[in-house]
Amino acid sequence: MTSILDAVRQQLGPDTIQQMSGALGADSTATSNAVSLALPAILAGLSQNAAQPQGAAALDTALNAHDGSILDNLGGLLGGGAGGGGIGGAILGHIFGGRRGTVEQGVGRSSGLNTGQVAQLMAMLAPIVMGVLGRMKQTKQLDPGNLPEVLQQSREQGERETPGLGGLLDANHDGSVTDDLLRMGSSALGGVFGRKS
Repeated sequence: MTSILDAVRQQLGPDTIQQMSGALGADSTATSNAVSLALPAILAGLSQNAAQPQGAAALDTALNAHDGSILDNLGGLLGGGAGGGGIGGAILGHIFGGRRGTVEQGVGRSSGLNTGQVAQLMAMLAPIVMGVLGRMKQTKQLDPGNLPEVLQQSREQGERETPGLGGLLDANHDGSVTDDLLRMGSSALGGVFGRKS
C-alpha cells in the first residue's frame, strides 16, 4: 500500500505549491520547506490519536465525511485562501488540541514562514490529508483495525525523512515525541473532524 505521506505528496505538485505560496504571500521554497515539516507533523498527530481504539474508531467515522472529492478541486480549496478557521482549522483543532500553536511555531521557526502563514498553510493541508485518507478508506479498505498501523508507518517514514521533526514535536526536550503527541491529542479525537463544505 502506498504510504499516506507519499499519497498526500502526490497531491502537492509544483503548481499546487505555487498556488499555496500565492495564497500565503510567501515564496515557493519557504512554502515547500514548511509543507515538508507540516505534513509529517499532521500525520504524527493523527497516528497518536489513532493509537487508542476509541481514537481509531473516531477517525474512521470522521473519514465518512471526507470521501476524497476535495482532491478533485484543490484549486477551489486553495483559491478560497483556506484561512486558519473553517474546515482546516477544525481538523487541526481535533488533531492537536491546545498544542496546535506550538506545532505551528515550530514549523515556522524551521521553515522561515511566520506563524500566521504556517497556520494558514496547515489549515490548507489538513483537509487534503483527510481527503487522501478518506479515498484510501474507500479504495484500500482502511478501517479502525488497520488505520493505526498505516498511520504509524507514515509517522515513522516522516521521522526518517524529515530531519528535525523529532525536535519540532518534542516540546519538552526529553528526547521522546510520544509523550508530547499524547498531550497534543489524547482527547482531541473525541468529536468529528469537521465536514465537507
